[in-house]
Amino acid sequence: MSGEVTAEQARRILDMLTAGGAMDDINTTLALRLAPLALELEDEELVKRLLQHAKANAADDLERGWADFEQFKHEQKGIDAFAELGANSELIEDGTPLAAAVSHHVALLHLSREEYEEAQTFASRSLRLRESIDDLNGIAYGLALLETCCKRLNDHDNALVHGARRIELSMQMKDEEAQIEAMADLAHTQATIGNFAAAKDLYEQSLNLSIELEDLSGQLVARWGLADIAEIAEDYETAMLQLSDCLHSFLNVGLPTPIAVRQRIEDLANFNSNLSTGKSE
Repeated sequence: MSGEVTAEQARRILDMLTAGGAMDDINTTLALRLAPLALELEDEELVKRLLQHAKANAADDLERGWADFEQFKHEQKGIDAFAELGANSELIEDGTPLAAAVSHHVALLHLSREEYEEAQTFASRSLRLRESIDDLNGIAYGLALLETCCKRLNDHDNALVHGARRIELSMQMKDEEAQIEAMADLAHTQATIGNFAAAKDLYEQSLNLSIELEDLSGQLVARWGLADIAEIAEDYETAMLQLSDCLHSFLNVGLPTPIAVRQRIEDLANFNSNLSTGKSE
C-alpha cells in the first residue's frame, strides 16, 4: 500500500472523495493520484471512473495528455499509441515532463520485448528532455535505464559511463538509497568485464552504506556480488562468509531469508565438502 496508508484507511479516503456526487469536486490532478490507490485496492470500476473523470475535467491539453497517459497504461495500449502520445506531448506548452515520462515508458516496453536498440533510442530521448528541464530524479531514472540497455547490448564502456554518472548524481542529490543501487549496478558491470578489484570496492561501498541504513535488499545484492567475486577467485571461505552474513542479517530482524540465499549456501557447502573429499583422496 502506498506510503504508510493501510488498506482500510485508503478505502475510507477513496469513499469520502468519490462516493455519491463527491467526485464532481475532484480535479484532474487529484483523480490521477487517486487512481493508483484504487488499483491497489483492486477496485477496477473506480479506477475506470477516476480515469474517465480525469480526462473529462482536464483544464488544458497538458492535463488531457497526462490523463491519456495513465489511461493508456491502464488499458495496456500498444507501443505505437504511446509513441504518438509522446511526440504530441512535445508540442504542448510545458509538455516536456509528460513527453519525457512517455518516452521512458516506451523504452521500458521495448526493453520488455528485448528490443534493446529501440529501448535505448527512447531512453536517450527521455533523458535529453529531462536534462533540458533539470529534472534530477528523472535523469537518475533515465541513466539507470540506459545503463541496463547498454548492458543488454554488451556496450560495457557506455554502461560504465552511465553508471558512474548515476553515482555522482545520487551523491549530488544526497539520495543514499539510490547510491546503494547505483554502486551495485556499476560493480556488476565492472565484474562482467573482469575488473574484479573495482567491482569488489564498489560492492563493499554499497554494502557498508546498506548496513548503515539497515537496507536488507541492498545488503543482499552487495553480498551476493561479493560472493560471486570470491568464488571466481576460488576463495570459497569468503564466499560462504558473505552468504552466511546475509542470512543472519535477515534472521536478526525476524524476516525469512530469500530461498536463493539458502540454496546457494547449501550448494556451496556441498561443493566444499566434495572438494575436501577429493583432496583427501
